[in-house]
Amino acid sequence: MHSTVTPIRGLMLVLAAAAPVQAQEPPLFASNDVVALTIQAPLEQIFSHRDQESEEYPGVVVVDAGTRLDTVDVDIRTRGRSRLDRRICRFPPLRLDFPRSRVAGTLFEEQDKVKLVTHCRDDDRFEQDMLVESLAYRILTVLTDVGFRVRVARITYEDTDGERDPVTRYGFLIEHEEAVAARTGWRYLPVPSVSPEASDPRHLALLEVYQYMIGNTDWSAFAADPGSDECCHNTKPVGSPAGPVFALPYDFDITGLVDAPYARNLYQANLLQLGIRTVRDRRFRGLCSSESLWPQVLGMLRDRRGEIEGLIRGQEGLDPERRDEALEYIGSFYDELEDEPRLLERFREVCIPV
Repeated sequence: MHSTVTPIRGLMLVLAAAAPVQAQEPPLFASNDVVALTIQAPLEQIFSHRDQESEEYPGVVVVDAGTRLDTVDVDIRTRGRSRLDRRICRFPPLRLDFPRSRVAGTLFEEQDKVKLVTHCRDDDRFEQDMLVESLAYRILTVLTDVGFRVRVARITYEDTDGERDPVTRYGFLIEHEEAVAARTGWRYLPVPSVSPEASDPRHLALLEVYQYMIGNTDWSAFAADPGSDECCHNTKPVGSPAGPVFALPYDFDITGLVDAPYARNLYQANLLQLGIRTVRDRRFRGLCSSESLWPQVLGMLRDRRGEIEGLIRGQEGLDPERRDEALEYIGSFYDELEDEPRLLERFREVCIPV
């Protein structure tokens, strides 16, 4: 049986001895260096499918491995929800499905399904927002191993049908939830909901405060989206069916840190319901039952500030102005943290009773 010990750096570092052996680090996510890729596929045909059951098309990914070029077969399809909408993203997010038998010895060894977040539009603002979104994932990895790892790539897209001109932009690849579960010694749980009592309390408290720091109110660790039979809203559950369960957060475009151009219109009704004006305004969405653990999380965030800000300063491709905006937004959280008693009182005022 699993222990409820949580692998959060600064709180608890080690999984219980009874947990499965953690998997070795896969090559794709073993480094944070930007990797150069070329995707060759019938992009115009792929982009014509904008629904949840979009069709897969064969293509190849060429990896610049420094001393050689590795060519990997891949099936590609569009994915996502709001960013599938043509009015939002003319260049939609993609899913790359790799045949495991063909990736040995390449960057994609051990990978199966990998999500790719693209630049959305051929517009510098959208590309910059995408890079900041990748940082939201990386900030969480400073705090815990139980989260999605990402890898920023400089990608050249070549339409093999010749309908589109080649374009080179930044994007980032996201670890699959089953890979996160295997790496951390747990299981992915495709369940319709998660009971708050089953959630690992320390990881949940971390998630609540982290989401507040980056200005995210668009998430739930317990309930699925309407019409969906798998939990949860912008989080994926991993752990043990008997507990504990850890929520893996994703999709950070509608956050104060990223502040995508379409965020306000897309999320306006939710903003009004929460009593805030814009996604830049923070609103705590944690459970009141986590109260005793918030000071520990705040202490860890205080200790990790230099590392978090260092990630932002060191992100390749991020313009100085956009970098400073991201640092200022994270800095505004730390300004609040200077008066920790008042910040904790704000959490208590709006926390959700169970």
